[in-house]
Amino acid sequence: MTSASGRNFLHTPGPTNIPERVLRAMVQPAVDFTDPVFLKMTQSCFADLKKVFRTESDVICYASNGHGAWEAALVNTLSAGDHVLVPESGHFTQNWAEMAEAFGVVIDSAPGDWRHAIDPDAVETCLREDKDHKIKAVLTVHTDTATGITSDLPALRRAIDNAKHPALYMVDTVAALGTTEFRMDDWGIDVAVGGSQKGLMQPPGLAFNAVSAKALAACKTANLPRLYWDWERRMEEAYYRWFCGTPPEHLLFALREGLDMVLEEGLDNAFDRHRRLAESVRLAVGVWSRANALSLNAVVPEERSNSVTTILVAEGYDADKLRMISREKFNVSLGSGLGKTRGKAFRIGHMGYLNEPMILGALAGVEASLEASGIPHEKGGVDAAVKYLAAS
Repeated sequence: MTSASGRNFLHTPGPTNIPERVLRAMVQPAVDFTDPVFLKMTQSCFADLKKVFRTESDVICYASNGHGAWEAALVNTLSAGDHVLVPESGHFTQNWAEMAEAFGVVIDSAPGDWRHAIDPDAVETCLREDKDHKIKAVLTVHTDTATGITSDLPALRRAIDNAKHPALYMVDTVAALGTTEFRMDDWGIDVAVGGSQKGLMQPPGLAFNAVSAKALAACKTANLPRLYWDWERRMEEAYYRWFCGTPPEHLLFALREGLDMVLEEGLDNAFDRHRRLAESVRLAVGVWSRANALSLNAVVPEERSNSVTTILVAEGYDADKLRMISREKFNVSLGSGLGKTRGKAFRIGHMGYLNEPMILGALAGVEASLEASGIPHEKGGVDAAVKYLAAS
């Protein structure tokens, strides 16, 4: 059994560890949300979210998880019968497509698989074939937490441009924001979907749409039903419209403190920290995998994400048993496989409020769990991670 002493090592790919500063920021009474002090704080959050998305466009905030922000992106830009192009790249593009289908949107697929990033050539080919421009949007996921793969967003923008296609470029960057470079304006992204509970080190419960002028123009003709998610209502001058009613005050207190921490570290420094910690995990997995029972899901090294590593487990071994032992015996919480990898993989999250000792402790717990669960592995994964972090 897990010892009652000490803290849980939370290495799910969301929610992630919440800093003490952020937790303390929420420990205060509710306030009058029309108070000028609270209003000023909220406005500062919107301004600093623009810095994180690296955009001059408007950012809209919802009391929601990322799926709510997906819905907002769809209903504000599309109409029933519209086509959207969805590359086959992982669990979350598939889920976003299913949501679009529920609204009567037609899904066109670009070929791909769950072990590689989105193929820009496949996207370009599909758009070139759409001579009548039936496709109104391209739905992409920056980092898919099911696969542990990050796609090349500038390359996808070039594919859309090369096809001379007017489709909106929509990106779910929930798992990448704050961990991996993201430049909404420079990369020509029309709608960016973000969430609070991953790289931004926040409690679950806030989600964001950053929207370009082109996306706002599409809002004028889109006829899918919307009210709570309506961008135009939320951009009205009346303050209470910004949240379609009472603001989620304590989540906004947390957001303000978390954004302070992100900007104090600096986005480029945060990206480098995540890259180093991710590489230490991959090196550990590389050693364990020499016994041929484990393998990295992401085939191409350059496509492996800064946020989460997905590890496939060979047939005959139980990935979920490993996760149970890791949590119950060693107090290390890992992510399960999703979709096609359910029961066949486990995931190590390494994003948000995290440093070297935390990741090394988690890796030690995973290596001990591999031993306890009888999954073949070459010993020394933690040593490889230690050596890398000491030298980098």
